[in-house]
Amino acid sequence: MSLLAYGEPAQSSDTDSTAAEAEADVLVDFTAMLQRQRQGDCGGWFGCDSKMQSAQSDQGYYLEQYVLGVLDFSSQYGIDYSISYTATNVIGRPTKFPAYGDYPETFPMRTYGDWWQRAPSATREIQPQNLPKLETHDYVVVYFEEFVVPTEVAIFETFNPGAVVRIWAYGLTKHWTCLWEATESDLARPPLDSRRFAPALKKTTMVTKTLRIDFNHSRLNYYTEIDAIMLCGRTVSKTQNLLAKQQRTQQSRTLLSPPPEVKDSPPSDGSGGPISYKLRTLKFQPNCGEDGASKLHEFINNDLSQFLADNCVDGGERPPQICLTDLPFEILLRILSYLDLKSLFRVGQVSRTFYDISTHPLLYAEISLKSYWHVASSELLCTLARRATMLRKLDLSWCGGFGNVSPTEFKKFLTQRGDNLTHLRLNSCKFLNASCIENVGIVCDNLIELSLRNCATDPPLLNFSCLANLKNLERLDLFQTYFETELLLSMLEGNRKLKHLNLAFCGVSVNMDNVAAHLATYNTQLISLDLWKAHFLSARGLQSLARLHQLEELDLGWCLREASLGDGLFQLLSNCPKLKKLFLSAVRGTTERDLMHIAALGKNLEQLDLMGILNITHERVYDILVHCPKLQLLDLSFCDNIMDRDFDVLADWSRQFNVDMKSSRR
Repeated sequence: MSLLAYGEPAQSSDTDSTAAEAEADVLVDFTAMLQRQRQGDCGGWFGCDSKMQSAQSDQGYYLEQYVLGVLDFSSQYGIDYSISYTATNVIGRPTKFPAYGDYPETFPMRTYGDWWQRAPSATREIQPQNLPKLETHDYVVVYFEEFVVPTEVAIFETFNPGAVVRIWAYGLTKHWTCLWEATESDLARPPLDSRRFAPALKKTTMVTKTLRIDFNHSRLNYYTEIDAIMLCGRTVSKTQNLLAKQQRTQQSRTLLSPPPEVKDSPPSDGSGGPISYKLRTLKFQPNCGEDGASKLHEFINNDLSQFLADNCVDGGERPPQICLTDLPFEILLRILSYLDLKSLFRVGQVSRTFYDISTHPLLYAEISLKSYWHVASSELLCTLARRATMLRKLDLSWCGGFGNVSPTEFKKFLTQRGDNLTHLRLNSCKFLNASCIENVGIVCDNLIELSLRNCATDPPLLNFSCLANLKNLERLDLFQTYFETELLLSMLEGNRKLKHLNLAFCGVSVNMDNVAAHLATYNTQLISLDLWKAHFLSARGLQSLARLHQLEELDLGWCLREASLGDGLFQLLSNCPKLKKLFLSAVRGTTERDLMHIAALGKNLEQLDLMGILNITHERVYDILVHCPKLQLLDLSFCDNIMDRDFDVLADWSRQFNVDMKSSRR
């Protein structure tokens, strides 16, 4: 059965007027992609009637090509105006492979392992039942110069390999298909060496020059790094002819199959009772010969009772049979609440009863299309708008990257269903424009969480001034999104209940000393603060942060560039006793005295990142391990004073204190 989100069960022709009166949902094809994947052996994207493989006129030559450009990515370790550790480093041929190690010329992402999910700032997934077994944490979308029928995709991994979980391709028909998906066994930790990862792809005849690579970091020991991506395949001449063939094939397909008929139920036309119905069900057809009338009369008088008894039918009503629809509505609703969104649309195709249950607004109080980014569209939003009349939480992260979601339809959806929203996540949503953001600020005034990660890479694109209307925020995530300092200060002043704030990669225009002073004045309930690679934070700003007594998580990686922190770190540790996570990556001003303060005052520390600290010695490391009993993670990578001869000692301490210690030098 085709998995289509069709608003009404199929009706017979004599009920067309009734169906016309009902408000039918639009056709939303949830599994067209899946169906096409299963057709790989008989035509794939081009259908079973495709002649591409056999038609020599459409065949080209075998081609190996490297990335020409990066279209999109979810996160990167570096910053956009730098050439170090950025997504654009995957462009072109490998520059470091087959060497193994940490190289600025490669592409690492922001996280590794599950440490970020174990931190105080961790968030719960909206509609988590939608997630696949191996969820995607990060992705990168790249394009190549020539269209090919893909036969191989090679990913050159030069540091901590093993994070790739899916490879997608974007076809001429403007749909995505999954060429490869990892299993649990595929994620077994590979050797710590560089590798050319080229898994066996599904057989397909689709034509593509755009790939998306999905990553899962949960089993990584440290950051993974990608040097290059290669797409191999056979070029196709007469691409436009192939596209026309595919479009004709799609138009000829029947997109909607009628719902299955309900079996074993009496007819509604009144033609007979239960005995007659049972006889028809059993295909009872007596053989009537010359004396057929007498034999039939004899059968009815002598054998009918036994026949009906043998087939569990008596002269009265049949014994009652309990089916799923006999359960109370509330129980059925609870059962369906465990289904993912795709399954809900499938259930709606079973019958009118299940359609009514599967479209109940309570099942759409939380909606996440993050896992359905490849099929999310304006039509799907239109359908969900009719069902989600009680919507509270919405996640459209990663959707609309190729124009499938229009800004107009998003604004319409938000106008209809956004007034009661409490959680809104729009991470990496490329359909957002100034008008969309304005709509969020005007309509969604009940928001307590707003996430706009990686949404605006150029300051002129989005105008966030209307977000100053939001007054109830408890979580604000502006990771890798550019904005103006005055607007941010206004939002901080208006949201006194703010508990979680992410300003990592926020752009050079924001003065973090001013932000820190505002936080200390207006946002004293703050629990987590991420300032990774933020700018213009000095020891003065660190002293302001020390006034946030409820702080449990603080990331200052790469943002404190002064030669000395003064007493800032001491004040922070003294005034924030609840601190569980402290990242000081590449904070060059950290002194031996600061490290002694960490050991003496960091009783509740669970995660401590000292990567790249110049003055740390193995004596100070031991001091921290002894006096921080709750410590679980300690990053000592690229600390110059930690010599090679100390690595064996660190490994022993790691086992002795049960702490995951990172000590990479390459």
